Amino acid sequence: MNSANASNSSQGTQFELHLADGTVQRVEGADAYQQEQSMTTFFCSNAGRQTVDCWSVRVASFRTDGILWIRRIEAVAAEVRHLKPA
Repeated sequence: MNSANASNSSQGTQFELHLADGTVQRVEGADAYQQEQSMTTFFCSNAGRQTVDCWSVRVASFRTDGILWIRRIEAVAAEVRHLKPA
């Protein structure tokens, strides 16, 4: 499995792409994706929004006709530990 990394990763969100050739690609640091003509492009926004706007940065692109499905993987929340009274 290969991965495309963004320098300013967004809270551990990842997308897993299953491609027609049987490979699985993982895109880290992207908040959203959209189709741009024959390509599906993954974007990162500094605010962690799940939308694409003029401030979004392209992270990775894949040919749309080669993608079977895309799965969004959210970061696992850390365990919350409560302090016990003395």
